[in-house]
Amino acid sequence: MIVKVEDLDAHSRDAGVAAHHGDPLREQRTLATSVGLVDRSNRRVLAVPGDERLGWLHSLASQHLLTLSGSGTETLFLSPHGHVEHHAVAYDDGGTTWLDLEPWDDLLAYLARMVFMSRVAPRLDQDLAVYSLVGPHADEVLPLGPADVLPVPVAKFPTGAVPPRPTAVYPAAPLPEGGFARRMPYGVDLLVPRAAVDGLVKRLDVPWAGLWAFEALRVADRRPRLGFETDHRTLPAEAGWLATGVHLDKGCYRGQETVARVHHLGRPPRRLVLLHLDGSSDTPPEPGAPVVLDGREVGFLGTAAQHHELGMIALAVVKRSVPDDARLSVAGSAAAIDPADPG
Repeated sequence: MIVKVEDLDAHSRDAGVAAHHGDPLREQRTLATSVGLVDRSNRRVLAVPGDERLGWLHSLASQHLLTLSGSGTETLFLSPHGHVEHHAVAYDDGGTTWLDLEPWDDLLAYLARMVFMSRVAPRLDQDLAVYSLVGPHADEVLPLGPADVLPVPVAKFPTGAVPPRPTAVYPAAPLPEGGFARRMPYGVDLLVPRAAVDGLVKRLDVPWAGLWAFEALRVADRRPRLGFETDHRTLPAEAGWLATGVHLDKGCYRGQETVARVHHLGRPPRRLVLLHLDGSSDTPPEPGAPVVLDGREVGFLGTAAQHHELGMIALAVVKRSVPDDARLSVAGSAAAIDPADPG
């Protein structure tokens, strides 16, 4: 039984894909302990062909993209003041750079304004769809090797250079059905022609899991999502994107000065935390709900989810001054910061 996201929430931004296939908690356990396939085909896919594509994107994005050919990475596109405006997962096949985005992300409009005289032609590709193999056994289904994501260098305040760090690299390979597979921290993303999906599903022969299961594990892993754990003021360091989406030793790009300044100072004004909610309600609070401490709003809620082991959990962005043992409140529920939170 497939239950669509829009059948459960008419206002959801994830309309068009399955929320679950009959048993959300069982699907979570499958993704956490084995491997399952998640339909994420509502994501937007952009194609950027052209001889100058990598240099052009490199000049606009927060990540080092000049040597991307044959591999994947994550990148951000920032405002002039260094706030996160777009998040993309990229792959370059030697002739085209592919960017997959949240369904509502308007990155294409920004890229189109920045073409000028460059030999590039960004466009929306409606033929490729995103599916994800999620779980510790994903490599047994499609062996691609591990992602190379190194720790963020320690801030050097008040003087000194940031140690060089190579780009976060996600190995990738072509699929027999067309498109490609790309290693990710949670498993393997598949960008495959929509007409070939049925054949791919039959060949992989793994159980389906819904987006609810994928999102619950994302929350537990503290992986931020644009539009949920971000607002108009979000800095990359606040959301934990320095390790995967920002190169701290590359040339100038929009927002770079803010990224460097915040990193050198060492502590952004807010931080991403994992909250445990008291479970007084079976319905997760809505994204954007205020996080309150002693009657004062100290942050906002991102994604809340029912986890198969941890119960009701949520990601939130709170002021850095909020102590780890604070007794918080979210939409009438008591909340506590996870004691293992690294923020």
